[in-house]
Amino acid sequence: MDSAHLGISAKPMTWVVHLLGLAVSVLVLVWCIYFRGGLAFEATNKSLIFNIHPVLMLIGYIFVASEAILVYKVLPIPKFYQKVVHLSLHLIALVLGAVGIYAAFKYHNESGIVNLYSWHSWLGLGTICLFAIQWLVGFFSFFFPGAPDSVRGSLLPWHVLFGLLVYLFAIAAAELGFLEKLTFLESSGLYKYGSEAMLVNFTALAVLIFAVFVILSAILPAEEEPEGYTTIETAAP
Repeated sequence: MDSAHLGISAKPMTWVVHLLGLAVSVLVLVWCIYFRGGLAFEATNKSLIFNIHPVLMLIGYIFVASEAILVYKVLPIPKFYQKVVHLSLHLIALVLGAVGIYAAFKYHNESGIVNLYSWHSWLGLGTICLFAIQWLVGFFSFFFPGAPDSVRGSLLPWHVLFGLLVYLFAIAAAELGFLEKLTFLESSGLYKYGSEAMLVNFTALAVLIFAVFVILSAILPAEEEPEGYTTIETAAP
């Protein structure tokens, strides 16, 4: 179905994305700082090192990447500057995601826990590698030095599709991460119906709803787009 025929524009969806993005950012900070004790790269309490991981993966990787996806819908600036902001936000997300993954490895290594033993870790590491490939292809094909117009035209729909798939993989990895961590905590004595468990479950639900609105914002036409304008043209650099 052509998204332009749904009678809904992307603009109201993008406002929901911004609000939900801020909400889930606050929730994960409350969890890691208030309930889990704070954040630290060096600490005798190794859990403080781990806490960096969910904060950077959610706020730095998923939220910033979501804002990057919506640049072409929310910033009324020339296309070149939209590309710059889009690429810059994705690069920030990539760097923060890499630091977040480093924090998880550091926590495991210093706590004597083996690495890469779960589906969450496999999917998360694979997703950030795909994210890096996607960024490199976008940079060299659509920004500098830039592929010929015919090549860019052929690559664009695939770049958009691949980008949304990688984003969905990142959301799936986040949901698995919430489930894995909460399962470990409950196995260690955390009350299953306590405030922390409810907060983690609610945060995971909010992230899923957030992702739905990001995808809707990406595929729906912007409010000012004329009839017949293809949304795919505004979803990637």
